[in-house]
Amino acid sequence: MMAWGLLIIRLVVGLLFAGHGAQKLFGWFGGYGPKGTGGWMESVGIKPGVAMAVLAGLMELAGGLLFAAGLFTPLAAALLAVTMLGAIVKVHGKNGIWSTAGGYEYPLVLIAVVLGVALTGAGTISLDAWLLP
Repeated sequence: MMAWGLLIIRLVVGLLFAGHGAQKLFGWFGGYGPKGTGGWMESVGIKPGVAMAVLAGLMELAGGLLFAAGLFTPLAAALLAVTMLGAIVKVHGKNGIWSTAGGYEYPLVLIAVVLGVALTGAGTISLDAWLLP
């Protein structure tokens, strides 16, 4: 049952991260693409905005797809944790912990999930288990 639980966590978290990356990179799923996201990033002090939007989008897209597949899971978790750490430091940290006040509660939960899976292992239903004995 643990393998199925890890698969569910990896698929939901990984694919949602990939979706966020696609929002930043391509404007899919209601996103604003690199220019729109970059403009917002510049407004909160993340410069150069477009380049950072592309970098964050690539980290979320690649990290999310790798995490969902359970392939190179520690690397995937690191990519995702770094993006969330950036969100905490640059956007949410000043608002305290609770998300109701715009705080860092949710990014912190995501960091805990991806690091927890990386430390536990992706499970037997993963590409890591099949390709990296």
